[in-house]
Amino acid sequence: MTTTPAAIASFEDVVPSEQVVRVRGLRKSYGDRTVVAGLDLDIRPGEVVGIIGANGAGKTTTVECLQGLRRPDAGEVRVLDLDPARDAERLRPRIGSQLQDSALPDRLRVSEAIELFATGSARPADELLEQFGLAARRRSVFASLSGGERQRLFLVLALLNRPELVILDELTQGLDPAARRDVWAAISRLHDLGTTVLLVTHEMDEAEALCGRVIAMRDGRVLDQGTPADLVARHAGWATVRFTAPADVVALQSALAGLPGVRDVLRTEHDLVVHGERQVIARVGAELVRHDYLPDDLRVEIPDLESALLSLLSHKDTTTIGESR
Repeated sequence: MTTTPAAIASFEDVVPSEQVVRVRGLRKSYGDRTVVAGLDLDIRPGEVVGIIGANGAGKTTTVECLQGLRRPDAGEVRVLDLDPARDAERLRPRIGSQLQDSALPDRLRVSEAIELFATGSARPADELLEQFGLAARRRSVFASLSGGERQRLFLVLALLNRPELVILDELTQGLDPAARRDVWAAISRLHDLGTTVLLVTHEMDEAEALCGRVIAMRDGRVLDQGTPADLVARHAGWATVRFTAPADVVALQSALAGLPGVRDVLRTEHDLVVHGERQVIARVGAELVRHDYLPDDLRVEIPDLESALLSLLSHKDTTTIGESR
């Protein structure tokens, strides 16, 4: 698939208010099971926000409430200054969405899907189909498309009507690495244009690559939020540098322990293990060079967003861990 900044730059940048999404006290239950439990959420114009969490965290239900597909049991929901439950018809043309269970009739052709979804403000479909590598598939039926082609078609349909807010739920699930990167590139360029994107994903590398802010949920509540780096710093533990201990281990261990940001230096039977902030990795390398010791087996373990989420989900207390934002 080919995506070009010049082509995507034809999207209009229309942002009507200070907050694209404002949610206060959102609650939703199915029978006696509470899926969303008093959720607060703000999304500002031009943000790419990721919602992460385990299955059953309430992520999909939340975005369905934002689109008016489900009616909340309680709370206030405003999207583009509209109430999705009452103003669904006015809101729908201004939102582009691809939901987790998106599907089309097997015999529906790509061109027919475009006609079905296009409104009076739709951009030329040929441009989008070309950008997302589907121009040659215009007359193909949905059932004949590969998994990657189907996901790209859903993205075309989500962007067709020049939306002010794009909501994507597990967009790249099941795609091969090349197709995932193509979709990532398209989302990044939308961000460059100031389009607001809400991304629900289980892929932590996807959230780190695309999102300026991530919101971690469990049991229908926000556990913490911030930039991916913020969550990693707060919850993912320490970076680790491990290598075979030199003959003069005492002097090196003492020098490493004195470096800024080092939490501890442990000596095992064969190795030295340094824990500390991410910057410690560079400092340890410099110190090894200064001691003229360049181990062949130096190994580095860097904390990431997946580690942060696992740490967050391991907490028994479901109240918000981070400061309110």
